Amino acid sequence: MNRTAPNAAMANEMANAIRFLAIDAVEAAKSGHPGAPMGMAEIAEVLWNRHLKHSPANPHWPDRDRFVLSNGHGSMLIYALLHLTGYDLPIDELKQFRQLHSKTPGHPEVGITAGVETTTGPLGQGISNAVGLALAEKMLAAEFNESGHAIVDHFTYCFLGDGCMMEGISHEVCSLAGTLRTSKLIAIYDDNGISIDGHVEGWFADDTPARFEAYGWNVIRDVNGHDASAVDAAIRAAKAQAVLADGKPTLICTKTEIGKGSPNKVGTHDVHGAALGADEVAATRAALNWNHAPFEIPSDVKSAWDCTDSGRAAEAEWDHRFAEYAKAFPEKAAEFKRRMTGELSDEYQSNIADVMAQIAAAEGDVATRKASQNALDAIAPLVPEFFGGSADLTGSNLTNFKTATYAGRDTWGNHLSYGVREFGMAAIMNGMALHGGYLPYGGTFLTFSDYSRNAIRMAALMKQRVVHVFTHDSIGLGEDGPTHQSIEHVPSLRIIPGLDVWRPCDALETATAWAYSVERQDGPSALALSRQGMPKLLKEASDADKVRKGGYILSDMASPQAVIMATGSEVQLALQAQETLAAEGISTRVVSMPCTNLFDRQSEDYQEQTIPSDLPAVAVEAAHTDFWRKYVGRKGGVVGIDSFGDSAPAPVLYEYFGITANAVADAVRQRV
Repeated sequence: MNRTAPNAAMANEMANAIRFLAIDAVEAAKSGHPGAPMGMAEIAEVLWNRHLKHSPANPHWPDRDRFVLSNGHGSMLIYALLHLTGYDLPIDELKQFRQLHSKTPGHPEVGITAGVETTTGPLGQGISNAVGLALAEKMLAAEFNESGHAIVDHFTYCFLGDGCMMEGISHEVCSLAGTLRTSKLIAIYDDNGISIDGHVEGWFADDTPARFEAYGWNVIRDVNGHDASAVDAAIRAAKAQAVLADGKPTLICTKTEIGKGSPNKVGTHDVHGAALGADEVAATRAALNWNHAPFEIPSDVKSAWDCTDSGRAAEAEWDHRFAEYAKAFPEKAAEFKRRMTGELSDEYQSNIADVMAQIAAAEGDVATRKASQNALDAIAPLVPEFFGGSADLTGSNLTNFKTATYAGRDTWGNHLSYGVREFGMAAIMNGMALHGGYLPYGGTFLTFSDYSRNAIRMAALMKQRVVHVFTHDSIGLGEDGPTHQSIEHVPSLRIIPGLDVWRPCDALETATAWAYSVERQDGPSALALSRQGMPKLLKEASDADKVRKGGYILSDMASPQAVIMATGSEVQLALQAQETLAAEGISTRVVSMPCTNLFDRQSEDYQEQTIPSDLPAVAVEAAHTDFWRKYVGRKGGVVGIDSFGDSAPAPVLYEYFGITANAVADAVRQRV
C-alpha cells in the first residue's frame, strides 16, 4: 500500500520521535544500542508510514506485509515503531526496556511483543528468516491464488546492517533467494560503516552491491538514507520491479550516519552499543530542537504516526476479497484458513491410526532413514502443508516422498533442494514456519547439525514447529569415517531447551516420531536416523501409544534385577544382552528411550515405574556417554563412545569400540 507522504517538516519530526524514544529508553536502561535507530529513523518513517501494509489492531492478519529487523540489536527501532503506529505496546513498556518480563526485551522476540514477526539478534539470521517468509509467500500465492483472486499478495521487508552482511549465512540465503527469485523480498541495507570494533573498512571491504547483483538481485545503489524522498523512490522502484514476470528480490543500499543527530558521537562506534549519557542526550535534544521530556511525543506527531485506521481499512478490504474468493473457491478458502491457523486436517485426525497400523504390519528390516521416508509417503497426503527439503542430500536423507513436487524458480512445489546450505536451510525453515501455511522440514547428515545449530536453537526459542531430519546418526554409517560420524551430536542437541530429539529403533518408532512432531505445536523436533538396517521390534499399532511417552518398557521379565535402556540401533543390542543374561539367571528390563526429552516431561510416577530408582541401570547408545548419567547415576553403567570414530564397515567399528551386546551384559553383571 502507498500512503500519502507527510510534509517535510512533519516527516522530520516523525523520524525524530523514533530517535528520542530510542535514546530515552536506552538511557533509562543504561544499556542498549541507540545508534542504529538514530541512523535509520528516516528510512523507518518512509517504510512504516508510507508503504508497510499492516494492521496494528490485528498483528496476525494473514496478508500483512512482514517486517524483519535483522540488525536486532537496534531493537528500540522496532519498539518505537510499534508503539507509534498503534500496536499494543504502551509507553510504560518502552520505559521498561531490557527489564525483566517487559514486552521490550534486549532483542526483539516473537510471541513477547505484538507485531514482532521473528526473534532476531544473532546477526544474519533475520535476513535468513526474511527469505523464508518471502519463499512462503511465493509458494502460497502459487498454491492458492486464482485469476482475479490474489488472496496472498504481500511483501517482506528486512532491515540489515554490516554485521548481517559479514555473517556467512547471509551468503547462503541471499544466493538462494536470487536463484528462486523471491521478488517480494525487499532488503534495506544500513551501510553506516561502523561495527562494535570501529570503522569496518579494516575488516569488511566487500563490494556489497556487486555481490548481490551476482546473486541475481535487483540492486538500488547509493541511496541517501537520510533523504526521505530518495528512500521513498527506492522502495517504490523495488515494489514496481517485484511484480514483473522476471522480478527479483531487491537490495536497497542506503548510506547513513550511525547515531544521526548526536553532536559528538555521530558516525562513531561509541554510539553503537552504549547509552549516550546525560550530557550527550541534552546536546542531541538541543541539536535537533526536540524540546520534549523523555518519552514524550507531541500529539500531532503521535497522530501522524497512528496507522490503526488505515490498517483496519486495509484488512477490511482484504476480508472482502477473501469473502469473494471463498464464494468462488470454498474448499481452497477453508484449506487456506486451516493452514494459516496451524491446525491439522480432519483427514489427518481420521486416518493417522490406520497409517500406524499399516506401518506396524509391514515386515522386514529397514534403516530408520528409509522408515522415515516410508512414514512420509503415508503421512504426507494427510499433511498438505508439508514443505520438505534437503541440503543437497535428498538421496541420502530420503526426505522426498512419493507425491512430492519439486519447488523451483517458477514452479510451485513442496520439496526444495537447498543446495549445500545447512545453516541457511534451517533459518529459512524458521521463516516459513513463522509465516504460517507450511510445516517445513529439512534434512542433512547429523554431524552437519553443527552448521545448523544456532538456527535450531532459535526455532526452539521461538517455539516454532519445524522438523530436522538428521541421518547417518553414528559410527554405524561406517566407511565415511570420523568426519561424518556423530559422537556428541545427539546428546548436545538434547540439551537445547524446547527441542525434542528422537532416535527411533524401528519403523513404528520412526513413524510415531513423525506423527508426534507434526502434532506438536510448541516447538521443533529433530529425528536422528540410521544408515544401517534395523530389525522390526514393535509389531502392534497400539505400541505407538507407548512410544509417545518418550521412553517405555519394551521387554520385561519377572522381578528384574537391572534396567537396560537404549535408543536407536542399540536397542537390539540391549535385547540381545537381556537374552544372554536371562540364560544366566539374571532377569532384566529393557527400556527403549526414543525421545528422552519427552520422557522427561512424563510424571514422576511414570518415570519411576519405568526406570525404578532402586534398580541398577545400564544405558547403551553409540554416542558420548556423559548424557546418560542423569538416568543411570554415578554407579550405573554406560556403553558408548567418548572418542572420534574411524573409517571401516559398521560391524567392525561397533566391535572395535566395544558397543556390543556382550559389553552391555558385562556392565549389568558388574552391578547385580
